[in-house]
Amino acid sequence: MTQEVLTFDDQLADHGVSRRDFLKFCGTVAAMLGLSELAVPQIAAAVEAAAASKLAPAVWLDGGLCTGCTESTAQSENPDVAQIVLDILSMNYMETIMYATGDSAEEALRQTIDASSGKFIMVYEGAVMTGFDGNALRVAGKTGLDQIKEVAPKAAAIIAVGSCAVDGGWVRAYPNPGGAMGIGEYLAQEGIKTPVINLPTCPVNPVWLVAMVIDVLLLGGLDDQGKVTQALVDKLDEFGRPKLIFGQTIHDNCPRRGHFENGEFVYQFGSEEEAKGYCLYAMGCKGPQTYTNCPIVRWNNKTSWCVNSGSPCIGCGGFNWVDENAPFLSRMRKVGLGHVGASDGGWSPATIGAVAGGVVVGALVVHGVGMGLAGRIGEGPETEEMKDYDRKRMKKGGDK
Repeated sequence: MTQEVLTFDDQLADHGVSRRDFLKFCGTVAAMLGLSELAVPQIAAAVEAAAASKLAPAVWLDGGLCTGCTESTAQSENPDVAQIVLDILSMNYMETIMYATGDSAEEALRQTIDASSGKFIMVYEGAVMTGFDGNALRVAGKTGLDQIKEVAPKAAAIIAVGSCAVDGGWVRAYPNPGGAMGIGEYLAQEGIKTPVINLPTCPVNPVWLVAMVIDVLLLGGLDDQGKVTQALVDKLDEFGRPKLIFGQTIHDNCPRRGHFENGEFVYQFGSEEEAKGYCLYAMGCKGPQTYTNCPIVRWNNKTSWCVNSGSPCIGCGGFNWVDENAPFLSRMRKVGLGHVGASDGGWSPATIGAVAGGVVVGALVVHGVGMGLAGRIGEGPETEEMKDYDRKRMKKGGDK
């Protein structure tokens, strides 16, 4: 019996996705890669060609995690273009959702890294657990560290998905008995030179992951020897993040920014100001210091994102965000200073978080001074408690 071969358009139709939706998605990918709309047909053609051929394989390894990034990416009950594109990948090993188990699963991993050495992508989710001599995480009878040292040197590139993979995320939070850290920092300690593309936030946005996969595998991100090209490296910032995704603060693109500029803030949940969708900065929003394009890309098929649903940004796109940003529903008064130094030329996420935080606080102070000179705000962010008109309003009995 001959098995029917589905065309790419058939695959789209099976998922309830129109050709128009697919091309719009390719337009989003082009924007995040710094390409013009003229590149949309090129991206679409590359994805279609990949669907009709055998794409370079990928393996997805798990560290210390909650599987939130897997869940964000899988979206099993509501597939979209991103999931369809990821389906094209030959994901030979993905611990959370793969069918194979036990020795069969581990054999699939070994065969992939041996047969495709230097050509496959390694996706890493979760924190690297270095505590207890690496025994804080064991996979298939060996430590998670041994698994990384076996796979990472043979990968063409590593995509670190989610803040845990980037710098340890919430798993790293004080007192961090498991010794959690990011995959980039750990590889630097071990002298493993495989390039790492960092995609922080908790969880990762699947569109970002797909954009990086397309860039690496389909748009010339790898040279003939399977090495990452300089053109791809040039698209990353000093922390290994794609510049076009993590080049602006959430505050820059926040739909509530107009209220910030007008001095219209929410000071209490359940208030009239909250119902009006005023700015959440006074409720602890970390949008001014968090660099991602969350307001543009959004989650769950562009349905919504944290601030849009009424929550202040807690800064999960930053470094060491739990320790640096908590308490999440209070304005940041102090920025902590992490430890300094990382071996082998690597970077310290805590230091980066502190430096980035310090720069942002400095910028906010300057911004506050500017606002003060303009007569729009009485004090800078570190001292602001209540605006003059709010004090007058409260003296009159508040919003009764």
